[in-house]
Amino acid sequence: MSEENSIQTPPRGTVVKADGPPLLEVVDVRHGMFGPAGSGDTSGYGGLVTTVVLPGPSQRPYGGWFDEVVDVLAEVLDEGPGYDAAVEAVVIDRGELTLHVVAEHLVTVCQALRDDPDLRFELSLGVSGVHYPLDEHRELHSVMHLVSVTHGRRLRVEVSVDDADPHIPSTTSVYPTNDWHERETFDFFGIVFDGHPGLSRILMPDDWAGHPQRKDYPLSGIPVEFKGATVPPADERRAYR
Repeated sequence: MSEENSIQTPPRGTVVKADGPPLLEVVDVRHGMFGPAGSGDTSGYGGLVTTVVLPGPSQRPYGGWFDEVVDVLAEVLDEGPGYDAAVEAVVIDRGELTLHVVAEHLVTVCQALRDDPDLRFELSLGVSGVHYPLDEHRELHSVMHLVSVTHGRRLRVEVSVDDADPHIPSTTSVYPTNDWHERETFDFFGIVFDGHPGLSRILMPDDWAGHPQRKDYPLSGIPVEFKGATVPPADERRAYR
């Protein structure tokens, strides 16, 4: 075994401490750069080991207006389900605030963020999806970007669900413009938004198998028929080397 391949890396799913806050969550450890394993890699990068991490929970003080928003949200939620029950983590990364919210309390959190006069995140810029296939039991993430026009602030709300049970409450009752964005996320990632007024595919045919923006979706694509001719998938076309 080469010296490079003997490097000890933390297993996926663990949380490691960086030199300072925030913590880092390991979601993958990649070896090499271009894919080939063993003697097939002639690039010289075969011994490269890359640890893929996500920023973990941040520690107080968060800085700026972040502490104020979290404190107000906690006060509002404690009148209902409770802040600790609704919010899994607060992450400050690259100068941005992200609230990781428990799926079942998503609508309640969104209502608090929209309606409280000290918060007033009245505008949603839409819903998107992210797929981390090796983030066990949290493979699918739904991400929503909110804007407070009143206070000139932005934050991100993120919900993680298991690929085996990809259900998240729809937020169209709070942010009606999320209607089409939730349909697109359902179409491309397979996240099911419970309570959506008309959840269906938005671009792919209704009988389409799979979700094209998942990382495990074939990159080669499918044969394309155009004016009587068939264009094969990318990995079946002739390559000039």
